[in-house]
Amino acid sequence: MRWLLCGPVSFVAATALMAALPVILPPGPAGIDNLVFPIVLFPGLWAAVFFYTCLECNLLRASAVVAFVTLAAGAVTGLSTVSLMASP
Repeated sequence: MRWLLCGPVSFVAATALMAALPVILPPGPAGIDNLVFPIVLFPGLWAAVFFYTCLECNLLRASAVVAFVTLAAGAVTGLSTVSLMASP
């Protein structure tokens, strides 16, 4: 179970966070900072989730935290996509 949580699940969680960051971050002066930073930060996000799941003693708590983070990032991404599609 820990192997799955540290490997593919942490990759999915980091990908969901990377997809949600352009919505959360401000655009910056050139208008592309919110797009570049998530791509640059992806390895760090993946490492943070990976090491958290590796070092957490309680496997159920680690699963719950990673699931919550992934679902929250997915909700942010989904709501922003729906709002973009609804605007004319």
